[in-house]
Amino acid sequence: MADKTNNKQVFFNPFSKDNPVVVQVLGICSVLAVTAKLEPAIVMGLSVIAVLAFSNVIISLLRNTIPTNIRIIVQLVVVAGLVVIVSQLLEAYAYDVSKQLSVFIGLIITNCILMGRLEAFAMANRPWPSFLDGIGNGIGYTIILVIVGFFRELLGSGSLLGHTIIPESFYEAGYVNNGLMILPPMALIVVACIIWVQRSFNKDLQEK
Repeated sequence: MADKTNNKQVFFNPFSKDNPVVVQVLGICSVLAVTAKLEPAIVMGLSVIAVLAFSNVIISLLRNTIPTNIRIIVQLVVVAGLVVIVSQLLEAYAYDVSKQLSVFIGLIITNCILMGRLEAFAMANRPWPSFLDGIGNGIGYTIILVIVGFFRELLGSGSLLGHTIIPESFYEAGYVNNGLMILPPMALIVVACIIWVQRSFNKDLQEK
């Protein structure tokens, strides 16, 4: 029962109380870069989930055979290999989104969330908990990307996933899209709002 409880915490804690973006403040660069539209935000999130989950499992399986002095190099090689696979799959099956994400798929290799989970969790735990940790942290990261991308595209472009949401009658009445929402600094402001809301409802995260 204890293992089940621990696994449940490992999986669900990154969704909110231990979220890698709004609590640990990791992976902020990609939040700024890929959330001007919702679609690339979703694809980026799914890519990080896949890379993080499988890299955690691989490193966990190898953890007892990796020399301590080259562990970071091994982790980078594993992540880089998985990122190349993800990048090739995106180019083959979602080329337009791949072009939108540009170099940021490749920069998953240096994402602080991945290296942090590999070093702090996968190197010390068995494959199944490591897999859950990777999936949980990937979903936690994706949740923030989706929220930020949702508001930036809706308020900045009046659309979601490329479909116009704001009725034409609103524009005729004088409504204007907020162009500032498309600029990267607005991603920080939206993240700050998420942090404020989260900490307002979670007393454990509030400073004493």
